[in-house]
Formats: sequence, structure tokens, C-alpha cells
Amino acid sequence: MAMHDDEIVRLFWERREEALRETQEKYGRYCQGIAKNILENDQDAEECTNDALMKAWESIPPERPASLKAYLGRITRNLSFNLYRKAHANKRGGGAFTAVLDELAECVAGGVEPEEEWAKKELAEAINDYLAGLPKDRRQLFAARYFYADEIPVIARRFGIRENTASVRLARLRKGLREYLTERGFHL
Repeated sequence: MAMHDDEIVRLFWERREEALRETQEKYGRYCQGIAKNILENDQDAEECTNDALMKAWESIPPERPASLKAYLGRITRNLSFNLYRKAHANKRGGGAFTAVLDELAECVAGGVEPEEEWAKKELAEAINDYLAGLPKDRRQLFAARYFYADEIPVIARRFGIRENTASVRLARLRKGLREYLTERGFHL
């Protein structure tokens, strides 16, 4: 039986390597799924998952995550993005994650330079505010596509809808996000 998150976090705080084994057992597949959706490569996803575990080891303590799953998901996602950017620095190719980025680009591209931390923080807060105003099922749909980078057929199955319905709902969510951000002064 898997250990509870608070017990795993306690092991991290005690600097016991058992924390890594327990985390891998409980959340390894979850992290690998996030990484694979973004990187589209099993070997890179495994490497990214291992890196995420090491990043958790380095950051707990001083961090004490309220949700270990969300914390690991965020670390994995960020590391996956970095590895994806590095691998695709000089090329724009096809692929599911490129499609996810292209879909969101119409909502957020152009208005925020990477060096502008303050602007990025404000943009993130505005996106969170937009999502908070949505019904739960729409938030989950948005997160499945744009946080977990799930493909449309996977999303359609999970939500019990047709692929076309999923695509249309996501397009409406992007349009709504774009309008929401424009109304709040973000130049898109």
C-alpha cells in the first residue's frame, strides 16, 4: 500500500532516501505521463521524471508542499518544458506538444518577454482568474490540454465526448481566454 503524502514529505525532511523510493512508487507514472505528453519520447520522459525526483529532493526542505502530487507535477512539467525548448531551439516541427503551444500562442504570444518576470506573474494571475470563473468541467478540460498536454482523443475519452466536441470546447475556451486577457489590458 502506498504511503501517505505527509509521511513521504516527512521522509524528505528527515533526508531519508526512502522518500525517493516512495515518491517514485506513488507518483513515478504520473510524472512520466506528464513528461511523455510534452516530450513525446519515453527515454526523455524517464530522464525528466528522475530529474524531477532529484529536484524534489533538493527543494524539500525548505519547501513543504501542501500537495505533493501537484508539486511534483509542476516540477516535472517545468523540466519537460525546458528540455523540449532545448531540443527544439532551432526548429519548429510537428508533434502534439507543438500543437498545444501553437493553440495557446493565439492567446498569450507577443505580449510577454521571458525576461519580464513581473509581466509573466500578472499574466499567470489573469489566466488563473479566468480559469477560476469557469465551471469545473471546463477548467478540467483546459488543464488536460494545456497543463498535461493530453491529446484530443485522450481528452474526448476521459470526458465522454466526441473529439470534435472536445476541439470546439477548447477553441471556445481559448477564445474566451483571449477576450478576457484583452479586456484586462494584455496586448496580444
